[in-house]
Amino acid sequence: MAHDLRRSLARRFDEELRFFKGWIDKPRAVGSIVPTSGVTARKMASVINIDSGLPVLELGPGTGVITKAILEAGVSPSDLYSIEYSEDFVEHLERAYPQVNFIQGDAFDLDATLGDKRDLTFDSIISGVPLLNFPVAQRVAYVEDLLDRIPAGRPVVQLTYGPRSPVPPGRGNYTVEHFDFIIRNLPPTQLWIYRRPRAS
Repeated sequence: MAHDLRRSLARRFDEELRFFKGWIDKPRAVGSIVPTSGVTARKMASVINIDSGLPVLELGPGTGVITKAILEAGVSPSDLYSIEYSEDFVEHLERAYPQVNFIQGDAFDLDATLGDKRDLTFDSIISGVPLLNFPVAQRVAYVEDLLDRIPAGRPVVQLTYGPRSPVPPGRGNYTVEHFDFIIRNLPPTQLWIYRRPRAS
């Protein structure tokens, strides 16, 4: 049991070191100096409808904490498409989760990044991209693009370390819903959900 605990602590320390290195190398692309907590990751993954038959899109997986939660929620690895900007993180993720569709690229240019998968419809989208590092207009365009890739009414869930929604309401064809405030994360995390309204 002590051996298992040491291995678990060593793995966690390795993830945090890798994340900190990513933050040093590209602070705009990595929003925090430590990975997202498992509590936050599981809450984000809880929005997925496993019975929809549609794949799931993950943006900004980092060291894979949210990826793990998505798979544990019941998503088949082959039905998970995950976009990561950092080449180092992608190499780590491909070793950890070899059957997941990891793509190294820009979440703000998904048509180019997804390539021949650009026309896929996803059940829901889980975003760990640090939106506060980008201008508001770019954040709005980001969410509008994501909502075009899922059915009306389905969620885009976004984490942020600020007190307000990183994508302001009233700037486009989407609704904004506060999903959760998770203290058991460093730093404490706000979760927001964006949806395209269903036609009345």
